[in-house]
Amino acid sequence: MVELISRDELQLAIDSGTVTVIDALGGMYYEQQHLPKALPLVEADVAAQASSLLPDKNAAIVTYCSNESCPNSQSVANRLAAAGYTNVRKYREGIQDWVEAGLPIESGAFVNA
Repeated sequence: MVELISRDELQLAIDSGTVTVIDALGGMYYEQQHLPKALPLVEADVAAQASSLLPDKNAAIVTYCSNESCPNSQSVANRLAAAGYTNVRKYREGIQDWVEAGLPIESGAFVNA
């Protein structure tokens, strides 16, 4: 079972640079808005892209999607855990909660530098 992370814990981890945040919505949803420094990764792309986006299997990773009823973050978290990632958590409340709390978001397409 993937552990949960609270909004406050996630905000601290993002601010301190100690977490890689994964947007499990991807596509136009990612381009419209995503959490700061989040990387887009949908369930269908985990096998093909995880190793290049997430080279450290022991790094802190948090997945999120739109809200509590969205299954994408859990699906991506489960795939990552099955692929050997050891420190994956889920922000269950998602970007809806983040935005409603007035926290900063980013927009635009992902550019893999």
